[in-house]
Amino acid sequence: MIDIWRETVSVRYGSVDRSDRLTLDSVFSFFQEAAISHAASLGVGRDAMASAGQGWILSRLSLFIERRPAYGETIQVNTWPRRWEKLFALRDYEIRDAADKPVIRGRGGWLVLDIEKRRPLRVQAIMDAMPANDGIDAFPAGPAGLSTREHLAKQKERAALYSDIDYYGHANNARYIQWIQDATDMDVLTSADQIRLDINYLSEVLPGETVELWAAPLQEPGETTADYPRSTGPGFAYEGRRPDSGQAVFRAELRTGREFLPENNGHR
Repeated sequence: MIDIWRETVSVRYGSVDRSDRLTLDSVFSFFQEAAISHAASLGVGRDAMASAGQGWILSRLSLFIERRPAYGETIQVNTWPRRWEKLFALRDYEIRDAADKPVIRGRGGWLVLDIEKRRPLRVQAIMDAMPANDGIDAFPAGPAGLSTREHLAKQKERAALYSDIDYYGHANNARYIQWIQDATDMDVLTSADQIRLDINYLSEVLPGETVELWAAPLQEPGETTADYPRSTGPGFAYEGRRPDSGQAVFRAELRTGREFLPENNGHR
């Protein structure tokens, strides 16, 4: 049983923006692929879960980017399970550079879904059989639970088309990040050195469905904790909504800044 999964990859041309540095959606894709591979090695991968009529669905994810790796860099993507909390199976993520310094850290909350009923199941039995990895933390707290924000303004609409839909027949988690990027000023993302993103996936988006993208600047600076400093740059709140009902399908908050994050004293 592999407690911590490690993959060494290169930052490819399709993973960078015009600043020549890694994009947010590419980070999510790296995290997703590593988690899928690790789950398969632990006996709870896509095929094993499908045979039981179940599947893993990402429900929440929070990440910090201290430094955005550039095109051509060799990076190591690490991931490991972190027990469970209520219905969530927690999983940590980390990207280290060639000097073995952590430059990106995250924690996700995954659900086990009954594929036929589209309802979450209890994860305790599955997670109790997984490596606990106690004390090996990439992230100081669990993924944030985000509440709705006032004064959001509609930015655009986005239909869930062929390239958005994954194996489970709904929009893939990384595609939501692309939608958020496209609803954000290009110069803000291109120039950002440090980024924090929190996202909650609230309802699946099926093929052909249209999502309204709503956003507004965050007026207050980011949260200050003993582990992470206050953000100093622009921040934004986002919400994806169904046009007919106004139901939120995701909520997210993005903050940028130039303050460096401290060294990770947990995993090496």
